[in-house]
Amino acid sequence: MLSSFTSWFADPNLQWILMGSLLLGLGSGVIGSFAYLRKQSLLGDALAHAALPGICIAFMLSGVKSMGLFILGAIISGALATFGIHAITRFSRIKQDAALGIVLSVFFGIGVVLMTKIQHSGNGNQSGLDKYMFGQAASMMLSDVYLVGAVSLVLILICALLFKEFKLVSFDPGFARGMGMKTAFLEQLLLLMTVIAVVIGIQAVGVVLVAALLITPAVAARYWTDRLGVMVVFAGVFGGLSGAVGTMISGTLSNLPTGPVTVLAATLLFTVSALFAPNRGLVAKLMRRSRQRAAVRQWAGTAEPGLGAAASRRYAGERSADS
Repeated sequence: MLSSFTSWFADPNLQWILMGSLLLGLGSGVIGSFAYLRKQSLLGDALAHAALPGICIAFMLSGVKSMGLFILGAIISGALATFGIHAITRFSRIKQDAALGIVLSVFFGIGVVLMTKIQHSGNGNQSGLDKYMFGQAASMMLSDVYLVGAVSLVLILICALLFKEFKLVSFDPGFARGMGMKTAFLEQLLLLMTVIAVVIGIQAVGVVLVAALLITPAVAARYWTDRLGVMVVFAGVFGGLSGAVGTMISGTLSNLPTGPVTVLAATLLFTVSALFAPNRGLVAKLMRRSRQRAAVRQWAGTAEPGLGAAASRRYAGERSADS
């Protein structure tokens, strides 16, 4: 096991894969912070499942496994899913959560059917395409790593440049609209960035679990701070750590998908945050309650001596009169 981990830092190709996964987790955590604040956590899951038909159709049309073509197909499929969700909620009485569930199941069902058809088509190039279900970072080519890293850096750069605008749109879109901001454009840009973050993470984490890499680091970061800027940084760090750990373990152990391990690493960070965060953590809350109870008991014992005994005698007299 130790020698396998050592090989990660000795092999240049594995180093690039590790760096790509780290940048992927970093970008996903940053974008996921805004999706979490805008209460669109389930949207990332729907877009991830909706991307599978686009990947399958891109492969069926081209016959080759190209990360660029897969991203294009997944973006088109994700855009159709977003349009479907919007149409369902606008022209019917169905709520957004139900519309998300409908679109998620329909698109994922189509993707599974197309994936099954591809696997039974006899096309030799389809080998490894099933890795997109649960992810396998070790199967990425060096060109895929370059693409994932470059897109992640672009997403982070856009968030840094438009941080104030995204912050205002996330917390108070009505006020942003009153200030003359193009809120519709900013919201669509955030949605497009969410789609791209989901799509580039599919090969490493898989369509089933990529939404967890988008949301779990953001939720974990929320326990540590009340400031959005710090939260975004923490979410990026947590996402990068989750992606790096998942990739290392997946590459070390054979036939182990990257997605589940990455999600477990992110879940571990969330658990530690929920328990031991200084202000919002469960341990901190229990300690505050214990101190408050001790302070109340101390105040009750020192404030107005004799009050407790008098109250006890009065209560006893009332009980005897009732009997």
